[in-house]
Amino acid sequence: MKVTLDTNVLLRLATQDDPKHAAAALKVLQTASLIAVPSTALCEMVWVLLRGYRYTPEQVAHAIRTLLQVSQVVCNIPAVLAGLSVLENGGDFADGVIAFEGELLGGQEFVTFDQAAAKLLKNQKRKVRLLKAG
Repeated sequence: MKVTLDTNVLLRLATQDDPKHAAAALKVLQTASLIAVPSTALCEMVWVLLRGYRYTPEQVAHAIRTLLQVSQVVCNIPAVLAGLSVLENGGDFADGVIAFEGELLGGQEFVTFDQAAAKLLKNQKRKVRLLKAG
């Protein structure tokens, strides 16, 4: 069986907050021959864990790295690592993923209104343009 995991399944695995759902999610991990984890699902998971569950960035990074160790998991590893790099340096996981995938699609410059994201990405030697209103 080849599956794609939705964010809510990832959250049950990470938080174990609902024992029945967590067991069902774990069974899928144990029986699937391929587990596709889209970058968008990880971005959503990170947001919910940080904002809703009040996880620390370190706890979130650990959850993602644990998931990546599952042999059947397939995802855009370089994008996830880019997201983790930004997250672990005080930024938003999604910004790292977006910047990486944008470059992969041909975007040469990350354009944002987010000063913190711009600073972190510039520190990673990415080309960034910070927009200002008005």
